[in-house]
Amino acid sequence: MTEMNKDSASKDIEFATFYVGGALCGIDILNIQEINKNFEITKVPQASDYVEGILNLRGRIVTIIDLGKKLGLDPVNKDKDNRNIIVNSDDEHIGLLVGSISDVVLAQKNDIEPAPSNIGGAKGKFFQGVLKTETQLIGILDIDEVLKD
Repeated sequence: MTEMNKDSASKDIEFATFYVGGALCGIDILNIQEINKNFEITKVPQASDYVEGILNLRGRIVTIIDLGKKLGLDPVNKDKDNRNIIVNSDDEHIGLLVGSISDVVLAQKNDIEPAPSNIGGAKGKFFQGVLKTETQLIGILDIDEVLKD
């Protein structure tokens, strides 16, 4: 492989995509520990409004966040398509409750455009950028910004 091919191959990123409300979002697949549909969530009194509660995931306590509420969108409608995307942040497991899972999309870093200040009603500060595919726009989440606070 030539140096140039190595360099361009190293810029490929896989994004797991999912729906929150009507918005299609993506997270770098390397940030995801697992995706599950475990909904035995225990409410936490006096937690922030976007915190759905906690669940026990094989002995680890995972805080579940309604990603719709966190992004300033409508809350996630609870149904059979919902999933928890488990990410690891500062040695703590956090679950992002989303409406449904979509595809894994392969892109290059230079395909990602800067995020506008408002993406589909969501606050732009939560996004690293936007990825255009042939048929849709994918808001690429800045997982560190989403999990602040």
